[in-house]
Amino acid sequence: MAEDNKENPFKVFESLGKEILSGLLDNVEKKYLNLSGTEKEKFYGAKPADKLRVLEASVRKKRDEAGRILVETFFSKEKESTSAEVPSEMWAGPDESAEFTDTLELCPPEEFLRLCKEKAGEIYPIKERKNRTRLALIICNIEFNNLPPRSRAEVDIEGMKRLLEGLDYSVEVKKQLTATEMQSVLQEFAARPEHRSSDSTFLVFMSHGFLEGICGTTHSEEQPDMLSLDTIFQIFNNNNCQSLKDKPKIIIVQACRGANSGEPLVRDSPSVSEDSPSESSDNLEADAVHIAHVEKDFIAFWASAPYNLSWRDEREGSPFITRLISYFHKYSSRCHLVEVFRKVQRSFEKPPVKIQVPTIKRHTLIRCFYLFPGN
Repeated sequence: MAEDNKENPFKVFESLGKEILSGLLDNVEKKYLNLSGTEKEKFYGAKPADKLRVLEASVRKKRDEAGRILVETFFSKEKESTSAEVPSEMWAGPDESAEFTDTLELCPPEEFLRLCKEKAGEIYPIKERKNRTRLALIICNIEFNNLPPRSRAEVDIEGMKRLLEGLDYSVEVKKQLTATEMQSVLQEFAARPEHRSSDSTFLVFMSHGFLEGICGTTHSEEQPDMLSLDTIFQIFNNNNCQSLKDKPKIIIVQACRGANSGEPLVRDSPSVSEDSPSESSDNLEADAVHIAHVEKDFIAFWASAPYNLSWRDEREGSPFITRLISYFHKYSSRCHLVEVFRKVQRSFEKPPVKIQVPTIKRHTLIRCFYLFPGN
């Protein structure tokens, strides 16, 4: 039969092993042992399986030196053979001490499956790549009627777009909008049917700004043109955007929040309303309809703290966006979103030029959000 004519696979592996061993022994002999003429003749005339025995006498004569050489040779080969693949349980991701990178580190499939299994109740579910339709929106204002232009903002747009596309989001970019136009774009984006088969969304804003919000292109002191953060949250809350209910909604803002250069302000935080919802568990469900919080599964990451400036390099774009992109590249393969944000915050502890502290706002994510790039 045809199967009987096939070579025995075990014989193939045995032959391969002998060839590898023979090559190692040849290397040891040539580089280190310096066999005499008679010994060398016996060695090279021997079959691969017999070469080890031929070396035995020479090894005994030069026991200490030959033994060290053999150990070093075989262990160096073992290191080479095991360095090609790291077991999933040993995978630790990129070195935190590495410099900024523009390459997105992918999450190994086995690590993705392990985390999904071990933390099933602690992380936001990720839809299958082939079926999901992730969307992201970038709004960037560069030129203004009454404010200075934001030079090199195009660098930030391109960097964020590449990052989000690498994370499997279809990215829509809108430029030069008034506050009213920004609101209309957000409402249209919130109504997109693709959100139903998505597992999350990103909203990125780049403009001038103040504590009250994000500047539209016609903003002036006399005629304010401002989109408030409250408006953004309202458009995407559970009442107005059912398609993204229970899904992470990530808001990133590169804009100032005041005129201070970053020195700490000794003041109390804005007062918080003393009104609190009733803790009664009555009537939480009625007619099989689950009552959910109106504002849930949000997080906003702003480039600076309240009342402070946010900086932008006229050649390289903003430090906040640059570092954010780089830290997503390095850490999103193994860290959840808030961990990545905190790494970005810590990177500003010792700023090289200007001081700003990125701020996490209105954090209502109830689970950990892993992006699992590549999965």
